[in-house]
Amino acid sequence: MTANGDVAIVGAGLTGCLLAGYLARRGERVVLDERRPDPRLTGAERGRSINLALSERGLDALRRVGLDGTVLAGALPMRGRMVHAGKGADGALDFQPYSADGERAINSIGRRALNNLLLDAAQAPAEVEVRFEHRLTGLDPATGALTFETPDGPVHAGAAVVLGADGAGSAVRGELLRHGATTETLDFLDYGYKELTIPAVDGDFALDPGALHIWPRGRSMMIALPNPDRSFTCTLFWPTGGTESFASLSSPAAVEQYFTAHYPDVVPLLPELVTEYRENPVGLLGTVHCAPWQARGRVCLLGDAAHAIVPFYGQGANCAFEDVVVLDRCLDDTGGDWSAALPLFDRERRADTEAIAEMALANFTEMRDKIASPLFKLGKRVEHALERALPGRYVSRYELVSFSTVPYSVVRRRVRAQHRLLGAAAAGALGHSGAVTALRRKS
Repeated sequence: MTANGDVAIVGAGLTGCLLAGYLARRGERVVLDERRPDPRLTGAERGRSINLALSERGLDALRRVGLDGTVLAGALPMRGRMVHAGKGADGALDFQPYSADGERAINSIGRRALNNLLLDAAQAPAEVEVRFEHRLTGLDPATGALTFETPDGPVHAGAAVVLGADGAGSAVRGELLRHGATTETLDFLDYGYKELTIPAVDGDFALDPGALHIWPRGRSMMIALPNPDRSFTCTLFWPTGGTESFASLSSPAAVEQYFTAHYPDVVPLLPELVTEYRENPVGLLGTVHCAPWQARGRVCLLGDAAHAIVPFYGQGANCAFEDVVVLDRCLDDTGGDWSAALPLFDRERRADTEAIAEMALANFTEMRDKIASPLFKLGKRVEHALERALPGRYVSRYELVSFSTVPYSVVRRRVRAQHRLLGAAAAGALGHSGAVTALRRKS
């Protein structure tokens, strides 16, 4: 525990709320500051929600504080990808299971619903105070002095430990940069995202709710995730410039024409297509690299504030929740000494976040360009066959990332080793076949 003063957590999003609960369990006094009004009393920010795909890493973090069952009660399991490969009106479908046995699932849940659940849980312990409409405008990493802008004017506060869980545009990271306590690199894609909605049809799902739907279109794609109200949240991932991009569709007629040509099977399911397309904003996609994450053993960044990644492996929230577990373990390992735990967290976690950032970018290419190809589908069938034949010895990258808590950096090394062995085995088999063929010719 801190010797004097509170732990200040900046950002009452997913990471900050879960972190507050973990620290309250340790007996820490926590003040959780959020720049927005209470999201339980206001609507979601239009067009910015992006449904989450909650998988084992996130569930493990929730399970440790008894929240997994509550969260899963509002989630929908998706056991595979439903690929809408054809551009015809019939929308030819191809279901690709995520696991070898076809039973394991990732879980679709709305960001707002999950945030509200975690906020309720964070506020339950007496050790946690939550303050809304507190926007961080100043931080001294040396002293823990904080300044917030509020509707009633500036508020000054202090804390023994300050934890930045305030997202990719982190104000805490900005203050560390201003004080020369960290460096950052922002790698933005020349792609953005925009949300649309497929409402329920006659009170039922318009598409199969047991799958994550993908419309791969080469340089672009659309996905759709189910919601408990039987709607689907669609997300377009398109280039931001050039032809066939967000910038190129400037009129209602152009929007309708483009969707009819590229997503004809879904056009009848989007009654507000033109309105939503024109009114919902285009969000940015990028990766945040920051080093170090901590300063003076008293200020530290977690989740997207430290290492935001692109969403194409569905691991952003899962990775952030795992950060909380790792930090909790570092506090255990250092006897609750924050000055030792924060540098340890930085050292132990960095390789894993760099690994998932790399894998998330690679998965974008896979989802956008490859999943509809016969060669890719054959490779997945072979991979699942190997998993069934060699249980525990051969495990696909997707299963290791989504259905285990094996560290991301270990996943990357293991998958590379598996691929090398498979390559060697294939070369050996081809060599053996060639030798046999040559012998037969000689005879």
